[in-house]
Amino acid sequence: MRAKTEIERRVMRLIEPVCAEQNLVVVRVRLLGREKNNTLQIMAERASDGQLEVGACARLSRAISALIDVEDPVAGKYNLEVSSPGIDRPLTLLEHFSNWSGFDAKIELDRLVEGQRRFKGKLAGVEDENILIDLDGETETAQIPFDWIADARLVLTDELLKKSMSRAKRQASSTGENDHEH
Repeated sequence: MRAKTEIERRVMRLIEPVCAEQNLVVVRVRLLGREKNNTLQIMAERASDGQLEVGACARLSRAISALIDVEDPVAGKYNLEVSSPGIDRPLTLLEHFSNWSGFDAKIELDRLVEGQRRFKGKLAGVEDENILIDLDGETETAQIPFDWIADARLVLTDELLKKSMSRAKRQASSTGENDHEH
């Protein structure tokens, strides 16, 4: 889920060591657009708290840009976009599902289950290699194999906004920075 195409996987392999040096984790790599109007989108965050301040984002962007210029994994012209995952973030690692337990998410599977691919509900943690989710309209918690997930993201709710704001305030006060999430 973090990278879908071979080009995206190659970019991820190139940039993961750079991110690790800066104590960051790659959340997702996407090559978006068409031929002459491509955007190489890279989302990253600190493993410790899921944040990425503007200064860290700029440092990562410069480091990745220099590496990609040398390695040239993407044919043609493109714009490089480095950012945090944002509030209604994609969920791309198994740990994201436990970190965001209690929040609403939309999940799309790579296969049909009971006649559907898309599900929505409240995340309820992780068990082995399965994510747990209380699906809308269901009484029992569903287990979905992580490997079946094609796409997943948090749903923007008032509860999520409040949590994100309190995390940002705690981070700003603990680091003494006034940077906001990029």
